[in-house]
Amino acid sequence: MLLALLTWATLAGTHAARAQGKPSYTVSAAQLQQAVAQRFPMRYQVAGLVDLDVKSPLLRLLPEHNRLAAAVAINAAGPALGRSYPGTFDIDFALRYEPSDQTVRAHQLQVRSLRMEGLNPGTTELLQATLPGLVRDNLREVVVHRLRPQDLALPDGMGLQPDTITVTRDGLEIGFAPKR
Repeated sequence: MLLALLTWATLAGTHAARAQGKPSYTVSAAQLQQAVAQRFPMRYQVAGLVDLDVKSPLLRLLPEHNRLAAAVAINAAGPALGRSYPGTFDIDFALRYEPSDQTVRAHQLQVRSLRMEGLNPGTTELLQATLPGLVRDNLREVVVHRLRPQDLALPDGMGLQPDTITVTRDGLEIGFAPKR
């Protein structure tokens, strides 16, 4: 009898703790990296003069800012350059949930730096001026994770939907809230 009472008290305490907290779903850093890698490489043209080949970004978690950062290797070539130039740029971004296809997407992208090896200053300035718009227009919709129907089945059955996305030191935590 005492054992049954202790078991019930423990289960009731666990249930109360869950009831007070929001349900959540965790996405690891490795899952994020794998999802992003599937969408690269990409190719863009700048003013018909320069072709940019964009390689798969290397993601970094920024939990103190609730953002992700990425170092992106690029290669610039084309008629205006005469040869190929390697480089990298750094961006960071927030995340948003897109309910229409149950994805977590890059949002509020900010280009932090551009480094090109051996490129003349004028062309580097052109790329620096063009890169933020190019990134905003083309990378903001990069999917960093897609929730599967089985990931959403239990929350959906409880009348919940994805709400908050929190960057942690290990990945993402997607919180749920009542459907509106």
